[in-house]
Amino acid sequence: MAIDASGVKIEDRPFDQVRQEAIDQLIMNYSHGIISAEAFERRLDIATDAKSHQELIDVVADLTLLPDSQYQQQRERSFSPRYQSGNDTRNEKMLCVLSSNQQRGQWLVPAEINIINVLGSVELDFTEAVFQHQHIVIRVNNWIGSLNILVPEQVNVVSNMFNIIGSTNNQAQSMGERQAPQIVIEGYSILGSLDVKLKQTMKEKFSSFANQFRQMFGFDKK
Repeated sequence: MAIDASGVKIEDRPFDQVRQEAIDQLIMNYSHGIISAEAFERRLDIATDAKSHQELIDVVADLTLLPDSQYQQQRERSFSPRYQSGNDTRNEKMLCVLSSNQQRGQWLVPAEINIINVLGSVELDFTEAVFQHQHIVIRVNNWIGSLNILVPEQVNVVSNMFNIIGSTNNQAQSMGERQAPQIVIEGYSILGSLDVKLKQTMKEKFSSFANQFRQMFGFDKK
């Protein structure tokens, strides 16, 4: 059995913790060329969709290579939100009138973002953003405009919008851990729309990380 069964009974351990162990072992063995890309994708599907401890035990039962310190460090860098101290930015204003405005890449996220959007299109992509604060407030005045917010799964998002013939769709509510950044969106939308979406699902991120880690050891995706 590849999953550590010493100590507390496997059935009594937190399910998400056991799932993460199984996924880590799948990535470790795939990155070292022990299982094929097809086998990795198939087993990753099983691990992410598993409903019982036994499914997780079975999916890695024949794998003996365990994650080492190098893997843990690389995973921590890849899956933890980026924080940076210094050059503290408290407030940023965005005015978008009959135009479009985008924030992407490794941009510094201030503590507060004020958006006035009139007949425009605004996109905030937090996937690679660098956070200076754990708590971020986005204040929105949206008039017949669209606001799209893209986040990774380790960032929490709470929406407190007031809509008048408008719509708010939050598909990324409170998915991160306790120390993860929390984005609170508040304000109003008149004949406008607000969409909060995951830029990349956790399964997609695991696959991407696995291929990057595999390349470190001289293997291609095949």
